[in-house]
Amino acid sequence: MQRLLVTGGAGFIGSNFVHYVMANTDNYVTVLDKLTYAGNLESLKGLPEDRFRFVKGDISDAELVDGLVSDHDVVVHYAAESHNDNSLHDPRPFLDTNIIGTYTLIEAARKYNKRFHHISTDEVYGDLELDDPERFTEETPYNPSSPYSSTKAGSDLLVRAWVRSFGLQATISNCSNNYGPYQHVEKFIPRQITNAIDGIRPKLYGKGENVRDWIHADDHSSAVLTIIEKGVVGETYLIGADGEKNNKEVVELILRHMGQDSGAYDHVVDRAGHDLRYAIDSSKLRNELGWTPQFSDFDAGIEDTIQWYRDNESWWRPQKSATEAKYKEQGQ
Repeated sequence: MQRLLVTGGAGFIGSNFVHYVMANTDNYVTVLDKLTYAGNLESLKGLPEDRFRFVKGDISDAELVDGLVSDHDVVVHYAAESHNDNSLHDPRPFLDTNIIGTYTLIEAARKYNKRFHHISTDEVYGDLELDDPERFTEETPYNPSSPYSSTKAGSDLLVRAWVRSFGLQATISNCSNNYGPYQHVEKFIPRQITNAIDGIRPKLYGKGENVRDWIHADDHSSAVLTIIEKGVVGETYLIGADGEKNNKEVVELILRHMGQDSGAYDHVVDRAGHDLRYAIDSSKLRNELGWTPQFSDFDAGIEDTIQWYRDNESWWRPQKSATEAKYKEQGQ
């Protein structure tokens, strides 16, 4: 049994990882989460008390982080400010969390020589043209286009520098867009699902041609656990499940699965700096570490996700009104 410290474990992909670890290992997990609007304790309900602990706190709190890191074997760093639109309106929290928070954690991990895994995003690579056959690889140069993606790129580079300069026992993973249970309704897929549940026409940025490479949160979780167990220190691994879909296709698929007219959505003004296409080449992870995704059928994954939001209205309902009011202010 290992003791894992999971930062941001009350957020979307963090909480899915915690549930996955609990179901598939005998490890002990401590979640450190600040519980900003994106963190939700309800996402951690029902976990076994003898193997799980929650600590509310800031990853930039050096004293708190020092004490927690010293008492664990592995640090799995999910905590991040991660919403592109929010970063365009107020970049400062992204600097505080994604840069200063990561620095605080890797300093503690270096001090106590702890295994560290850093969760990042494919958005650090910028975007690809819609007709470009290429995909992102571990060698793709960084080219971030928003305060969010640039601060995540900065945090990646900090981890790499600490590996090289100080011998930090770290790995990095950059993942494509996640979907699945426990995702805040501000995000693209749950917003469209919950709008449809409420009889509100979904909203689509611009023409809806922007392409994302979707992966179910359980597949992300299994990949991260594989990297922690088998990954080579100092290496970066890209996580993807060959799930490229443009936003128009996703909205129409959601509407069809919900028994509605596939054209019953509205176009809204495109957001600033909206990346065209993300696409992940995960062959290094698959070939070197033997990982494969379980949810390769995006259509089935969306159907399961819709059912989860239908079955768990009490989880997402408290977020919905404030989220839609905020989007309305922005004309979206």
